[in-house]
Amino acid sequence: MSSPATDSGLPDWLEPLPDAERMRAIDAWAINDRGVPSLELMERAGASLASFAAELAPAGPIVVVAGKGNNGGDGLVAARLLRDGGREVDVLFAGSPDELTGDALANLERLPGPPPHALDGGIRADAGLIIDALLGTGATGEPYGTIADAIDAIDACPAPVLAVDVASGVDASSGVVSRRAVNAVATATFHAAKPGLWIEPGRSRAGVVRVVDIGIPAGAPLVADVGLIRDELLGQLPRREVGSNKFTSGAVVVAGGSPGLTGAPCMSAMAAQRAGAGYVTVAVPQSLSLVFETRLLEVMSVALPDNAGALMPEGLPRLLELASRGGALVLGPGIGRSDDALGFVRAAITQSELPIVLDADGLSAYAGELRKLSDSRRAPLVITPHEGELARLYGISSKEVAAQRLHHVREAALQADAVVVLKGDDTLVADPGGQVAVSPGATPGLATAGTGDVLSGVLGALLAAGLEPFKAAAAAVRLHALAGQRAAERHGRDGMIASDVIEQLSAVRSR
Repeated sequence: MSSPATDSGLPDWLEPLPDAERMRAIDAWAINDRGVPSLELMERAGASLASFAAELAPAGPIVVVAGKGNNGGDGLVAARLLRDGGREVDVLFAGSPDELTGDALANLERLPGPPPHALDGGIRADAGLIIDALLGTGATGEPYGTIADAIDAIDACPAPVLAVDVASGVDASSGVVSRRAVNAVATATFHAAKPGLWIEPGRSRAGVVRVVDIGIPAGAPLVADVGLIRDELLGQLPRREVGSNKFTSGAVVVAGGSPGLTGAPCMSAMAAQRAGAGYVTVAVPQSLSLVFETRLLEVMSVALPDNAGALMPEGLPRLLELASRGGALVLGPGIGRSDDALGFVRAAITQSELPIVLDADGLSAYAGELRKLSDSRRAPLVITPHEGELARLYGISSKEVAAQRLHHVREAALQADAVVVLKGDDTLVADPGGQVAVSPGATPGLATAGTGDVLSGVLGALLAAGLEPFKAAAAAVRLHALAGQRAAERHGRDGMIASDVIEQLSAVRSR
């Protein structure tokens, strides 16, 4: 089941997040094709900025730290309007005002009261708010010179910061953060949010994001390949209808388990049921089968050959027999990292004809060999690593993955020829064609053991229901996040556990 693409090129359940280049194209279209004066766009941007600033700091001095580009011009408009409203505003300039041109220069000339002055003395200690108007969405690379000094001055001041379009030092297109970068409590971004405001580590520097209408006419060419997952997606999920049976609702096979790790496949199986699967089977080590028989009352269990509790490649024929009913295979929860278990995983990847979710220890079968996931595969694949697991697949450090999450998830999807779900509060879902769906997040309670196994089960259920992998992965991420939010409301985000999330899935799924 696919979704129609919007004019942005993305499915209709993704809110487009245009990168810097595409945002410049939108501005140029408004100015050149629709005749909107660029000075008018800047005026509206600055007016919204001033209003937001007054809301964040109802009293006290406001400091505008401006650069020489249009971002600085937006800050100058806000300074003028705030002064017109009776607020005390200092305007500090990184560099020399003589460098201003165009619309920014025009707004410098309109500025009443004291002129901008240099940052030599730092930022006043009694500032109620700082407006970061240094760098815009087009800035890339490490800040240097007076801009770097200005960022240091902002960071040295205890006042909260309102960023203009994007926090200085953050790449708006990717979320990559420079060594020097502003840490904002809020960001006013113009016309549409940008990827770097929603993708870590830039997301943590953005604070509360407010999208501001600056008068771009309707019909702007809003093209993007990154989008925020909308809740409307959940309304497109298959439902059980009159005449449905347990197999048409979706059959899921969960293969995993090993000594000390029997809980993982259990949680995946129960999550698959709560997410809509009609028939769930766990394929588990024979020596541990009693554990699963006792714990899973509504799930079928099938014992496979094992070696000291680890699944073996010899169990693959029975697994493929189970998979012949159709549906989806969740491979890896609690499977362990023995040679036998990892051999079982590699054999299943190359021989299963069911869509596969590869998670947890199963990913270790391809440590340092990410490209091999695309070899001799018969079925669609979704992998669900966290940063450390993706780092092992690449053979790099988890810090490298964390610093460039968007780049690495896209590259992994391309190399593996699979949909990749890079977990985190900003979970990213990438397909091999370069599209990326971003979770709105706000789910710190999910940072607890077992929630990844829950996500795998949800994803297996949606694949078994017939959703194509990219849509299934995005929907699973959103269902999982919303169930996590409901669990946190009931149990507190610091005390909730993975089974609490499972309990909330059916309510979120049916709303």
